[in-house]
Amino acid sequence: MMTRTVNKNPRTTRGDLVNDLQRAGTKVTKATISNTLRRQGLKSCSARRVPLLKPVHVQARLKFAREHLDDPEEDWENVIWSDETKIELFGKNSTRRVWRRKNAELHPKNTIPTVKRGGGNIMLWGCFSAKGPGRLICVKERMNGAMYREILSDNLLPSARALKMKRGWVFQHDNDPKHTARATKEWLRKKHFKVLEWPSQSPDLNPIENLWRELKVCVAQRQPQNITALEEICMEEWAKIPATASLRVDRVEQRKKDPYVFFPDADTSLQKL
Repeated sequence: MMTRTVNKNPRTTRGDLVNDLQRAGTKVTKATISNTLRRQGLKSCSARRVPLLKPVHVQARLKFAREHLDDPEEDWENVIWSDETKIELFGKNSTRRVWRRKNAELHPKNTIPTVKRGGGNIMLWGCFSAKGPGRLICVKERMNGAMYREILSDNLLPSARALKMKRGWVFQHDNDPKHTARATKEWLRKKHFKVLEWPSQSPDLNPIENLWRELKVCVAQRQPQNITALEEICMEEWAKIPATASLRVDRVEQRKKDPYVFFPDADTSLQKL
């Protein structure tokens, strides 16, 4: 009964199962439930947060996967990945736990769909490649297209030089309106920057998320008490990230071949490359 229940609804809690079994005339403890489910290969884990995908997003990710499926590893190592993130001074995002089997963390039942939203105390822009972290910038004001282009002008090429990128390196950013604005596209074209075409609603495919996660963990451990300290600690911890951590870019290759990443809500026929 327990296995059937959590397979149907992975978000079922141990308390829910205790109550269900009591109503059925069986008294068990939460520890017994955990041990029983563990023997069935099920473990309580934090639910992964993944982008909420519409059919158009599924098709775009499918197109991206087909176009880059056979790209050699050296091509990915010649990409500068970029993104913005917000870091809270206090508090952490809440988590939900699910019962799942090993390697099933990206099954739709075991994830939490997310969309972009505001909030947070400071915003950072950063970039990196397989050779290491590039520059990290604290965005002091609400970012618009002009400010974004200024950030790129001051930091993208210096980062590429510091990272000793090979000729023909490629720049990646997502489809935020500031990034896809006509003026930004024209600026990138005039600077002769190659830009990686990126599917919408795909922050989970950007390996910089690994560095953001590592940065936020390190910052939280130092417990900054004000905005000034938060900014300073972010810069210090970013500078400490070793180049070897950036080699996680290889995970892009793995994710491109995982149907649950690209098509979590798609029909089975769309999941086959």
